[in-house]
Amino acid sequence: MSIQAIRNNAAQATVDIVLQDGAGRTLTHAALRAACRCADCTALRRAGGQPYVDGGIRLLAIEPVGAYGVQLIFSDRHDRGIYPWPYLEKLAATPP
Repeated sequence: MSIQAIRNNAAQATVDIVLQDGAGRTLTHAALRAACRCADCTALRRAGGQPYVDGGIRLLAIEPVGAYGVQLIFSDRHDRGIYPWPYLEKLAATPP
């Protein structure tokens, strides 16, 4: 795992990720919610749809899931997706 820190910037509606090499990346709350990998969101994508993400979505909490990754809890009460560290790294490396 090369993510060293993850911080919620509620005022900016972003999450700041610090990688092992010290590089920083920023992801919006909306982008993270849209990238949810829970069973419902994954099934929706496989059927050709996309999860609905309100522009005012906010990340309420970041909960660790062992050494595996984090569970993100959003203001729409969506809290089923687990974001493994490698998946967050991939999202951070993807241009907006």
